[in-house]
Amino acid sequence: MAKTVEDDEFGSVGDVAFFSSERGPWFDDIAILLMRSGCDGSSAEIDAVGAMVAALEHIWWQSGQLQRKVPQQYIILHISSDPEVEVVLLGDDRDPVDRVHEALQCLPPYDPPAHFTAEANPQFLYWKIRDFAHAYRSGITTPSVVAEHVIACVQEWTNKKPPMPMVINFNADDLRKQAEASTRRFEQGSPISILDGIFVAIKDDIDCVPYPSNSGTTFYDQIRTVEKDAVCVGQLRKCGAILFGKANMHELGCGTTGNNANYGTSRNPHSIDRYTGGSSSGPAAIVSSGLCPVAIGTDSGGSVRIPSSLCGIVGLKTTYGRTDMTGVICDCGTVEVVSPLVASVEDAMLVYSVMAGPRPMDKFTLSPSPLCVPYLASPDNHNTLGSVKIGKYTEWFHDVSDPEISNTCEDALNLLCTTFGCRIEEIILPEIEEMRTAHIVSVVSESLCSLNPHYSKGRRIMHYYMEAFKKVDVIATPTTGMTAPKIPPSALKLGESNFFVLAYLMRFTIAGNLLGLPAITVPVGHDKQGLPIGLQLIGRPWGEASLLRLASAVEELCLKKRNRPSVFYDILKA
Repeated sequence: MAKTVEDDEFGSVGDVAFFSSERGPWFDDIAILLMRSGCDGSSAEIDAVGAMVAALEHIWWQSGQLQRKVPQQYIILHISSDPEVEVVLLGDDRDPVDRVHEALQCLPPYDPPAHFTAEANPQFLYWKIRDFAHAYRSGITTPSVVAEHVIACVQEWTNKKPPMPMVINFNADDLRKQAEASTRRFEQGSPISILDGIFVAIKDDIDCVPYPSNSGTTFYDQIRTVEKDAVCVGQLRKCGAILFGKANMHELGCGTTGNNANYGTSRNPHSIDRYTGGSSSGPAAIVSSGLCPVAIGTDSGGSVRIPSSLCGIVGLKTTYGRTDMTGVICDCGTVEVVSPLVASVEDAMLVYSVMAGPRPMDKFTLSPSPLCVPYLASPDNHNTLGSVKIGKYTEWFHDVSDPEISNTCEDALNLLCTTFGCRIEEIILPEIEEMRTAHIVSVVSESLCSLNPHYSKGRRIMHYYMEAFKKVDVIATPTTGMTAPKIPPSALKLGESNFFVLAYLMRFTIAGNLLGLPAITVPVGHDKQGLPIGLQLIGRPWGEASLLRLASAVEELCLKKRNRPSVFYDILKA
């Protein structure tokens, strides 16, 4: 019989006897796995799974593909869950061009006059991917014309005193070359995909030819060379996206404000005396200011969601292992993923459909659910939303620097309930502080050699979340515990370590990273100072489609509560 899940039964990950058919301390973990998957947890089943894991590890070790111990997500994320409803399967083995075309068919019909006529769209905030595609196809503008506006804007911010670069490595000639090729495809009536001619910024810790990857430092390119695109970048390039340089970031990703004393600190387009959030600071500033609808960042503790929230845009963090990390500087950790920062939820859905697809090892060890996206064009979409149960841990939800933040997020949840019939369920998620400790341990020391007691807390915390997901479909929190903090003048030259700010910015984001869960932040309003507030939705493993559906509904309901940033470039009408 399978054992019940008690605190003292969570064994030590570091003692796992890899490459051995003998029962090791992993025995209880696999018993838990099988029990949650509907098996009876018999010794034969546990031994069979253990032998399979050991055999796969032995093969990968011999081929040089396994360079670290299997983290908790490799076991936990096998947990089965009910299949997502009203979704379209994309297939992560298909060509990204085919996948994004399939995802495009799942969006509501596109109405050009509603987007290009100010009188018809008074709530206009950002140009979306479909807007750019329409402008190119109809001859309103061309990728080459847009490229010149982008080049001028990038140079403007780089030349400010003090410097405020959103992009720290940029080649105008390469950008023009890509834009000219895209323009010719449109003139010939043969664009590659909906992403053809779409400008995309790449964070400085993701490989993108012809640029070095410095991760915000001045030296990293001297010890690590870039020979080809990261997998995610290559998929975007294959779809015709225009990659316009390496975006600024918090040095080595070790911070949540976006401060960078090496190149200059990116500024928040809603208030340039405030931080963007980090570590994906440049990507967030670029999208928020309207320079492009898409940027790619990395998220190991909220580094996509925090700046997205502070800058008033959408940030998606995928399930651990959903996207291939090959070509990202930190590509072997257990908490980091590569994910999009975008102008809208529909753009998140399109870019996600291109980027998704695990590396071979993760496909075997994590057994991801089939890649799918929500069918938002379905006439039953309203009814599907009406069945959603949203989990809210009230004590945690209101643990913010100003109640205005949690109240604004609560208003968004109430709108979901009154408009669609969603239900809010009270849940309890114990050991929030222990979760923060476990996350720090995971980030600082992936080897876990002497830190196993803390890491095992993470496995216990996963149990709490999976118990909550038996009652609810998603868990809702504010994205951050504070809005964008001011930049101290001294920090521009010397940097800073402000643990008060760090704690409030990461208050709600680390669960997604420690446990490998998908999460998305959606703008839902502003505080009294006009600074954006984001609502975070956390989903079940592999539940990105359900998150995108609910996030799209939140975005639509809260559109009237949002304001365009004070620094905004109307690229299509420039």
